[in-house]
Amino acid sequence: MSKYFTKYVCQSCGYVSPRWIGKCPNCSEWNSFVEEATTPVKVSRKIGVSSKIEPVSFDQIEKEDVPRIKTTLNEFDRVLGGGLVPGSLILLGGDPGIGKSTLMMQMAIALKDQLVLYVTGEESVRQIKLRAERLNVSSAKNILLLAETNLDLILDVIDAGTPDLIIVDSIQTMYRPGLESAPGTVSQVRESAALLLRLAKTRGIPIFVVGHVTKDGMIAGPKVIEHMVDTVLQFEGEAHYAYRILRALKNRFGSTNEIGIFEMHDTGLREVLNPSEIFLSERHYGTSGSTVVASIEGSRPILVEVQALVTPTNYGMPQRTSTGFDYRRLALLLAVLEKRVGLNLGQQDVFVNVAGGIRIDEPAVDLGIATSITSSLRDIPVDSSSVAVGEIGLGGEIRTIGQIEKRVHEAAKLGFKRIIVPQHNLKTFKPNGDIEIIGIDRIEQAIEVLLG
Repeated sequence: MSKYFTKYVCQSCGYVSPRWIGKCPNCSEWNSFVEEATTPVKVSRKIGVSSKIEPVSFDQIEKEDVPRIKTTLNEFDRVLGGGLVPGSLILLGGDPGIGKSTLMMQMAIALKDQLVLYVTGEESVRQIKLRAERLNVSSAKNILLLAETNLDLILDVIDAGTPDLIIVDSIQTMYRPGLESAPGTVSQVRESAALLLRLAKTRGIPIFVVGHVTKDGMIAGPKVIEHMVDTVLQFEGEAHYAYRILRALKNRFGSTNEIGIFEMHDTGLREVLNPSEIFLSERHYGTSGSTVVASIEGSRPILVEVQALVTPTNYGMPQRTSTGFDYRRLALLLAVLEKRVGLNLGQQDVFVNVAGGIRIDEPAVDLGIATSITSSLRDIPVDSSSVAVGEIGLGGEIRTIGQIEKRVHEAAKLGFKRIIVPQHNLKTFKPNGDIEIIGIDRIEQAIEVLLG
């Protein structure tokens, strides 16, 4: 009989220890070690015996154009890079209740010409049926439901009738009987993902794997899973907003800069084709501390409203709070406003919010954030017909930004009268006359133009 050995594996990073310890030395997570029983594997290899596996010359590989599978969900196809690639393994992560299963069900329903196998380990087939009924779907003959967590039994079902697409919800509930550890542990998740990867590559079947996220927003399980899969999708959104954003953290078949925007309704997720108009629909005119900025998400320009509230502090240490914007970037902008513009923010609480529940990471919105803070401090409204874009340097200069043509075109399409841009961008961009374009070099000039 084989002798069993015990090891302790960190469920956050996969670090292995021969004994239990309270704090992981690799990721500093507390109480994350779980005991797992393993059997040593005997490796027998005879030196000098030739293998039947031979490498293939690069010139002998024939070029093959594999057509992508369109899901008819334009926002979903945009993030994937144009559609599903046969033989790809895609990991979808998101917070509980954000709509991951709903998105997978809507995609399966949209693929009417494809036979979809939906494997659920968390719900019963009746619960999946009820979700489909909430989506106003009474019949979907192309979808096969399977409530099972044993991967060996799932493979038998796949062998009996090869599907065109497989959805596994979720990877943390799957297990292989040959492993002694419980479902959801690092060993089970890693081995289950490896088995699904081999299945996708050998049979050319695209496989979607749904994964949970940790309290820090990272996909649960070892990082090796993200390295194994072809695409990592993150489905995110604020709990108090109806908007959901799908973004690619990794994509071997497309760009990682594209995002897809959906709106949650009682009947499921709806695509937001014009996000700029939606995000500005509840904007109040004549209010101080509000500026419209033009952000680029992938190849799509989006106009959003950035809000700031500056009030005298009631504590010894002033508060600095940001929602949808990097906190460290906010601290940098406040330092520039104090040093270069002369604003006294040392005894002021500063709150910054990006309306709509989305998050903006690019520095081109620096000018809009700084203008909103100045507007709230002075209680002077920003010109409601203007859009501000530009990166702010530590010296107070306005630096060049990319894709200025798309930002100007989006602002003109939504009826704005003028847009404030860096002066250096006007050297390579020719205005078309639909909107007034004002070039500036310093942050002081922008404040004077927008606040008067």
